[in-house]
Amino acid sequence: MTEQLVGMAPQTPPHWARRFAEVGSEREVSTLLSEVTKGYGLSRYLLINVPDSASTEISPHVLMTTWPAEMLRGYDQAELILGSPVIHHLRRSTNPFTYDMISTNSDRHDGKAQIAIRLFAQYGLPRGAYFPAHNPLGQRGALAFGGNRSVLKHMEMAELNAIANLAFTRVLEFRSGARVRASLSRREIECLSWASAGKTSAEMSEILGLSEYTVNHYLNRATRKLDAVNRVQAVAKAIRAGLLN
Repeated sequence: MTEQLVGMAPQTPPHWARRFAEVGSEREVSTLLSEVTKGYGLSRYLLINVPDSASTEISPHVLMTTWPAEMLRGYDQAELILGSPVIHHLRRSTNPFTYDMISTNSDRHDGKAQIAIRLFAQYGLPRGAYFPAHNPLGQRGALAFGGNRSVLKHMEMAELNAIANLAFTRVLEFRSGARVRASLSRREIECLSWASAGKTSAEMSEILGLSEYTVNHYLNRATRKLDAVNRVQAVAKAIRAGLLN
């Protein structure tokens, strides 16, 4: 690796932090990452889950990217992930680092250094940086930026490091929310909504025209699906997942 920056404190510029907090969909995260990329004078970004050692392709781990589809196919067809110094570094370290397509790939031991160099040169990504990321549940990912500009400055690395965690966390939140939304029934969401308004099971029974037993059945089932310990926590999780207004 051409440079390693250890122990950087998160320093997200306020306007980026605010905009990531306000995004309402994965598409908006993607658009915002494209703006970040351009704002730092870079060309493309790649957001991934960190592949495990058994992985033979990068594509299944990509969350979102502006890498061309042809570049991803070329990377996977050459099985470049297997001897990648970058992927190896991401698996064992949580520190951000820069890369240079020539010096970084000189560390490969699989005889594919020139293949990797040609691929990154072809798509205009001779230099860049990788930023390991994680969410509150401990899931690990990384956000990479690449382009033709000179090496990122220390402050830029610190800012992009903080942005990586924001982007990774937001994307996983949206995906988790989508899974929850698909698994909860209309009645379960209705009951959670009334519970969030402070209604008791008896009051919900009258409002919805259901028996109190049935209301409690819906609430208990929603609580289990949300992996919550009680209806108060279930309501909180449903709100975070965007199920309730």
